[in-house]
Amino acid sequence: MTALTVRVDTASPVAPYEQIRAQLAALIVTGRLTEDERLPTVRQLATDLGLAPGTVARAYRELEAAKLIRTRRGAGTRVATPPSEPPRPAPDQLATLARDFTSAARALGADTEAILAAVREALD
Repeated sequence: MTALTVRVDTASPVAPYEQIRAQLAALIVTGRLTEDERLPTVRQLATDLGLAPGTVARAYRELEAAKLIRTRRGAGTRVATPPSEPPRPAPDQLATLARDFTSAARALGADTEAILAAVREALD
C-alpha cells in the first residue's frame, strides 16, 4: 500500500469527512493510488488522523457511491477499476466545494478578486 498523504485541518470550515473524501478522490483520479491498491481500514485511518471512525466511514461510503473504491469482507477496501469515462460531478457537490473554498478563503482575508484569481490559476 502506498503511504497515504491525507491530512485533516480541524480548523477548516470544510467537514473532516469531506476533506478525506476529496483528498482520496484526487489521489485515485490522478493515479497516485492505483487500481486494486488497498486502503487502510476505517479504524486505522481514523486512528492515524485522530478522528472518530464514523468520520472516515462516511468518507469511504461517499467514495464507494462515486465508484472510486470498493469494500469486500475479507478483502478490505481497495481502489476500484477506473470508469471508462471520467465521472461527471454532481452540480450540488461542485456548489458545496465552491462554498467551502470561498468560506475558507474569506476566513484568510481574501476578497472576491483574489479568490477568482486563485481559481483561475488553479485551472491553468
